Amino acid sequence: MQDNTGLNSEGDVNFSKSRENLINSLDDKSKDFLEADEAIFMRQSMSTPCMDVIVNAKGCYVYDMAGKKYLDFHGNSLHQVGYKNSYVIDAVINQMKELPFIPRRYTADVAIRAANALVNKTTSKDYKVLFTPSGTAAVGIALKIARKATGRHKVISMWESFHGAGLDAISVGGEYAFKKDMGPLMTGCIKAIPYNGYRNLIGSESRDDVSKFCLNYIEYIIKNEGDIGAILLEPVRATDTHIPPKSYFKKLREICDENEILLIFDEIPTAIGRSGEFYVHQIFDVEPDIIVLGKGLGGGIIPQAAVLTKTKYDKAGDISLGHYTHEKPAVGCAAICATIDFIDENKLIDNCRKISEYVKEKAKELYNVYDCIGDIRILGLLITFEFVKSRNSKVKYEELAEKILYKSLELGLSFKVSSGNCITWHPPLIVTKSEIDKAFSIFDRAIKCSLTTYTNLN
Repeated sequence: MQDNTGLNSEGDVNFSKSRENLINSLDDKSKDFLEADEAIFMRQSMSTPCMDVIVNAKGCYVYDMAGKKYLDFHGNSLHQVGYKNSYVIDAVINQMKELPFIPRRYTADVAIRAANALVNKTTSKDYKVLFTPSGTAAVGIALKIARKATGRHKVISMWESFHGAGLDAISVGGEYAFKKDMGPLMTGCIKAIPYNGYRNLIGSESRDDVSKFCLNYIEYIIKNEGDIGAILLEPVRATDTHIPPKSYFKKLREICDENEILLIFDEIPTAIGRSGEFYVHQIFDVEPDIIVLGKGLGGGIIPQAAVLTKTKYDKAGDISLGHYTHEKPAVGCAAICATIDFIDENKLIDNCRKISEYVKEKAKELYNVYDCIGDIRILGLLITFEFVKSRNSKVKYEELAEKILYKSLELGLSFKVSSGNCITWHPPLIVTKSEIDKAFSIFDRAIKCSLTTYTNLN
């Protein structure tokens, strides 16, 4: 039996009875494919065993082999423009026909256009760009840039954070599921208290108290540790949507400036419009020194990531920061350009804001009905429902969250479970009110059914 102790904080538990029951409910053909998958792919927490076999993904939906349709509010946080977006697909196909690959030491129009498109979406437009093939690689590049620019190798990051699965990324990450049995990691990585760590640490829900406590601790580390070159964090924690106030980021920016520390924002799962702004930090009226992007950057088709760095830190001409085979990826750049164009031409960020307000209304109705919903946190289409035994007790209700997940999947709604008791939705920017209505209808039914089940058991 695989030991999964402590591995349910980042995602859902894959070896539970509920997962087993779901798999057993599938048709024989689907089960055969799942067995074939398990026979050839390595096992890993939160990815295996797979729970179904899909044959199509389009818009907001995925379709399984038996013909079942799931409204997908999980999407690995990469389907901002929807699955199988024809605009992005056409751009990718045309690029493959025209120029599929740009060898290193050469450039091309599409690469320059993609880089400019990302910089032009920033507030200051004072950034330079590097492309990487994955988000975890982009985090590694950001750390290298900070070391080169400051001459200091230490970095402050947050407990509970996630920055990718590479050895350097898990060194700065704060999730046990990625570090277990890995032995020594990268040196110079110091953990601070994340904004969302306040409940157990200071027993207060005052946003000002939380900010002050966490920032004071960061300043304490800087004063007593020395040689800090960078502070790395997710401006909004993607998996459970914790949203610090503007004052937190204003003070954090001041701390970095006073100590000549680079501020790195990992916006891999949250940027590209899903927060209600193109970049998440634009919500908070602050600019980081380095922005790390990925996931939806490739339009849900091409694996693509990028690092944007303030122009003044372009100081690494004497070393190879990335030196990737796909350093200026022609097809990836075409996908970037098409994704941004599609978002702009279809006013998807406006749609995100409008739908977000509608979600807040629907969520409030649900909150008023169920005492087991301890908190609801929403920023754009980053949405989290936190489940507790009761609102007064605030004790995590992990069993209920898992039960709701599998009942929702049975009814045709997919989403993420994180931190054990948090249910998180990341709908694409193309989502409609009718699809939100459908999601809430399924969710309401799943909560009601799951609560009834536990009441009967007890």
